[in-house]
Amino acid sequence: MRRQPSLRQIEAFKAVIEHGTISRAAAALYVSQPAMSKMIASLEWDADLELFDRVNGRLAPTERGMRLYDEIDRIFAGVQQVANAIDVIRREDQGRIAIGVMPALSGIFIEQVTTAFLKRHPQVFCFVESRSSTRLMEWLVTRKLDVALVEEGIDNPYVMSEPLMEHPLVCIMPPGHALTAKTLVKPADLDGLPYVSFRPGATVIGQLLEEQRARPNVVLVASMALTLCSFVAAGHGVSLVHPAMVKMFGERLAARPFEPAIPRGFQICRRRDNRNARLVADFVEVAHEMGCRILTDGTKV
Repeated sequence: MRRQPSLRQIEAFKAVIEHGTISRAAAALYVSQPAMSKMIASLEWDADLELFDRVNGRLAPTERGMRLYDEIDRIFAGVQQVANAIDVIRREDQGRIAIGVMPALSGIFIEQVTTAFLKRHPQVFCFVESRSSTRLMEWLVTRKLDVALVEEGIDNPYVMSEPLMEHPLVCIMPPGHALTAKTLVKPADLDGLPYVSFRPGATVIGQLLEEQRARPNVVLVASMALTLCSFVAAGHGVSLVHPAMVKMFGERLAARPFEPAIPRGFQICRRRDNRNARLVADFVEVAHEMGCRILTDGTKV
């Protein structure tokens, strides 16, 4: 007889998706591998859904499995918001700020900004959430966040936005690549080279290369800047990215200016009627200061 899925089954399913294998998921939840396998099998039975394909002894999520994971992730994010709200209530006497950051800025940049901010306000409690730009904007409007660092081009009438780290894209490559001999990279230099792309032909970058009749050899496509940079650092090709990404990878990447210039940047957003205006204003100021430093370091050749 089928039953309603239990919370433990859902936790097990979420862990397998996020950790990639039954063994790693079992270790994360401190259960045995057979117990984890049994929970996944019982969840599929109770839900009457095929959530994984079995391929050479490994689990690969099906389309329905990923749809279910998206819903579970949304629900767990809401539960985390409750936990965060409890922390906020406990700490109201010391001040708090809820910060949202898109994945591309969720590494060194947000760590440096938050650290510098806390030097000014050591008693303030900071909560940092990394999500997609669209989700962060939603949470900003509904007051779940005080400030958000998102991709450019997202707009909302209830939100004030200002540019952050606007700068032309740079060409990145592994250290020692032939392009490191150049002081300036042009579209013709990319013609025929192995290239790691976002979405070929669907971006400003793709359109410019097409107009310049440069046809790099696209060997990999990535949806996120950090993933793209990792592929380049591993030697799979070259690419064009915002210089803030270069700083995050240190000596694993080399960068050169690219012409014609393709200006890109991010934006920092806050509600027009923010109840935490003083702290938010200071955080925005620190973000701009750190952005200037990141760009200075990231564009060195």
